[in-house]
Amino acid sequence: MSVKLIAIDMDGTLLNEHSELNPATIQAVQAARAQGIKVVLCTGRPLSGVTPFLKQLAITGDDEYVVTFNGAMAQTVEGRIITSLTLSHNDYIDIEALSRKIGVHCHVESEDHIYTANANISPYTVGESFLVNMPVRYRTAEQMRSDLPIVKCMFIDDPQILTAAIKKIPAEIYDRYYLVQSEAYFLELMNPEASKGRTLQVLAERLGFTADEVMAIGDQGNDLSMLKYATNSVAMGNAIPQAKALAKYETKTNVQDGVAHAINTWALAK
Repeated sequence: MSVKLIAIDMDGTLLNEHSELNPATIQAVQAARAQGIKVVLCTGRPLSGVTPFLKQLAITGDDEYVVTFNGAMAQTVEGRIITSLTLSHNDYIDIEALSRKIGVHCHVESEDHIYTANANISPYTVGESFLVNMPVRYRTAEQMRSDLPIVKCMFIDDPQILTAAIKKIPAEIYDRYYLVQSEAYFLELMNPEASKGRTLQVLAERLGFTADEVMAIGDQGNDLSMLKYATNSVAMGNAIPQAKALAKYETKTNVQDGVAHAINTWALAK
């Protein structure tokens, strides 16, 4: 069965080592869209961190879609929300307190801001702010609005600190939330119903596509759920071993135009 939707992770997949789009990637995406294939960027970023690349790819309109916040949201590229799976204020209070107990920095993201209660703001929070084009707001736990929709919480720290902290997370936290390590220095805690794979499935079915008609391309732990869902799953050459073991295909690295190679080899009609 032919591919009708291509879901593509961004960092480490669609983007090169400089967090930019290579010309070959743009050409391959445009060739897929010219054949009527939907291209959906699936990322941990908010829409603000995706929009500049959507413009470069010429993906516009209220009938084009993105999966953002690692599956906590599906939106049109114009911002209309299709599905949203958020956390409560009580979730925030518990997670922020846990971060202090296990000794890691923490920040949370709404649809348009990053909030941290750490007076010494983590450089990884600053880096995330720059990457996704969202401002950082310092707020103590007491100052956080109880009605603020929180899309995800993140433990962020040096990889060795984060690795040690993860071992201290109680089992009940894994029962309450969806935890995924998107980078060596990021652990994300989200609504238990959220994941790239689940939200991609909801979106694909909304558009009338089956898993056999979906290609998913990714490289990290937050991509495993969509690689498991899509029949035509592709791991990047720079992917973690779990992604390569799960995927049907393995393409080149993000430095070697791996997304373009995957689209040209396994998606485009010959």
